[in-house]
Amino acid sequence: MTDPGESGPLGAGVGESDSGTVASDDGAAGDAAMEPAAVAELAERIADNVEAVIVGKREAVEHVVVTLLARGHLLVEDVPGVGKTTLAKAVARSIDGSFKRVQFTPDLLPSDVTGVNVFDQRTDEFEFQPGPVFANVVLGDEINRAPPKTQSALLEAMEERQVTTDGETRRLPDPFCVIATQNDVEPGQTYDLPVAEVDRFTKKIRLGYPDTDEEAEIIGRMAGDHPVESVEPVAAIDDVRRARATVGAIEATEELRRYVARLAVHTRRNARLGVSPRGSLALLRASQARAALDGRGYVIPDDVQTEAPTVFAHRIRSDSGGADGAEIVADALDRVPVE
Repeated sequence: MTDPGESGPLGAGVGESDSGTVASDDGAAGDAAMEPAAVAELAERIADNVEAVIVGKREAVEHVVVTLLARGHLLVEDVPGVGKTTLAKAVARSIDGSFKRVQFTPDLLPSDVTGVNVFDQRTDEFEFQPGPVFANVVLGDEINRAPPKTQSALLEAMEERQVTTDGETRRLPDPFCVIATQNDVEPGQTYDLPVAEVDRFTKKIRLGYPDTDEEAEIIGRMAGDHPVESVEPVAAIDDVRRARATVGAIEATEELRRYVARLAVHTRRNARLGVSPRGSLALLRASQARAALDGRGYVIPDDVQTEAPTVFAHRIRSDSGGADGAEIVADALDRVPVE
């Protein structure tokens, strides 16, 4: 595979349009980008700030930062009480962004998420009351407790960064990132997420239990006020927009893009449902963000291999009794050559 070198042009990356022009989330091209080294420094500041309240989870925190910079969304599947909500709050506070939380329950309605038009008798007109989805960071807590109809209320928001109610479309804030948690210990009281929704999550991760020393540190920090309330911003929303513009322009050669595509094809040949083209694009964008975290202006195969397990595995549905998604991704990384 050709190595573009340190001087590779940033303009050869993957933007929002087919023409190669780098576009921001709101469709505007040419946002004032940072140098990759500045993005790396910004990402480190955010990760360090989040780690002040999330003890011993540096890798998980970096996955969140990568997702944010890759213009994606994150699904966190784990047991209760390991810090999923704290993680989302800390990220929002670190970038000085708005934060809203939605507690998904069996009786939650789609309009409880997206918003609803309410008739105002004083003006004799309908007025739109925005739902909690109108925030920079939206926490969907225990998303699999709500029925599929309510879960699907997020589909348009996650893919198109907009909400349509009563025929009127409204843009969501920029940046917009959904961090959803999924309960995996009470399957009898939850619903499976629709495949179309799962595919819209850039990454799926687990936080896991802390070890003894980490848990002792957590207990000490939580003895008084919750430390997340004292988290101060270390970046501005505009910094995140500029960093995203840089990440979208990180160079990915044709050979690198074909490597991503071959990995996706391998999953389709070895599972009932393999990775979609949306998943391939998500992997490339996550790889661009990973390259930026290292201060590089170009993607290398190591970036792809680092990101593939958390980007690909949750999109795969294997035959009953067969290998799970993680095993299929591991097999793809082992068998598909880097050319």
